[in-house]
This record gives sequence, structure tokens and C-alpha cells, in this order.
Amino acid sequence: MEPITAGFYGIICGALAALAPHLGRVWVRLISGAIVGVAASWALPMVRSSLGMY
Repeated sequence: MEPITAGFYGIICGALAALAPHLGRVWVRLISGAIVGVAASWALPMVRSSLGMY
């Protein structure tokens, strides 16, 4: 995995982990994690192209 990709997902997962205890029940955290993962995978190519890295 590239350092840019690993860093991007690290930031996204770190932010989600910081909020996870406040989200409540397990199923809410699971759905939130899935939504954040899909959004992050969709956003990464746009972030890279806007920074001129793609």
C-alpha cells in the first residue's frame, strides 16, 4: 500500500475511532463504519487528483 493511501485511511479510521464510543450501539457503529469506508474509498481519487498526485 502506498504511503498516501495508508495515511488517508489512517486519518479517516482514526477520526471514526475517536467518535465510535459516542455513537452508541454496535449496529450503529458498524453502519457508520461502512458508510465512512465507502465515502473514503470514493473520495481518495478526488483528493489525489486535486493535489496533482494522480
